[in-house]
Amino acid sequence: IYYKRNTTMATPAPKSGPGNLATFNILHGFPEALVRGMRSSFLADADYHHLTQCETLDDVRLNLSETDYMDALADMGTLIPTGLQKAAVEKLVTEFKYLRTQAIEPLSTFLDFITYEYMIENVMLLLKGTLSGRDINELIAQCHPLGMFKESTMRSIPTFESTPRGYQDLYQTVLVDTPVGPYFAQFLQESSDRSEVSN
Repeated sequence: IYYKRNTTMATPAPKSGPGNLATFNILHGFPEALVRGMRSSFLADADYHHLTQCETLDDVRLNLSETDYMDALADMGTLIPTGLQKAAVEKLVTEFKYLRTQAIEPLSTFLDFITYEYMIENVMLLLKGTLSGRDINELIAQCHPLGMFKESTMRSIPTFESTPRGYQDLYQTVLVDTPVGPYFAQFLQESSDRSEVSN
């Protein structure tokens, strides 16, 4: 048998067609399974119907005892509406943060964008609350957990004056390093452009 010198045999790259079981959903499989599990824990129409028939909060607890909210309500001694709402929000936030830690790009960026709305709402709540003279601790307690910054950041937001210069200082010293900093920079730029046009 005769072989040519300096020839190499190359193995062709494997062709991966659609539906390849070796790589199907390799990046987002676990987050997808988490979402499917969380979706199965949603209250059904029958659950909501039973809740509308409840006459007391103890009846509500009894109806929710066979759902995923059972653990959230177990620690509550006396059930009150605000406590029930807080437990439901905490459950949502815990599940959302766990899902976010399991996600990779581009899903992780999408989940981050969901939190930006709550961050902006929290900043606005703090600014408006201080204008009306409300206590900072009361305002922080009303902030949504998905939009929380570090406590030092949250406490420094209301310390700035409610003037264009004060908002500029707030952006430059506090919000510039937050995920919503670019949105506030855009807001300040548009406000500056409007004031120049009106002058």
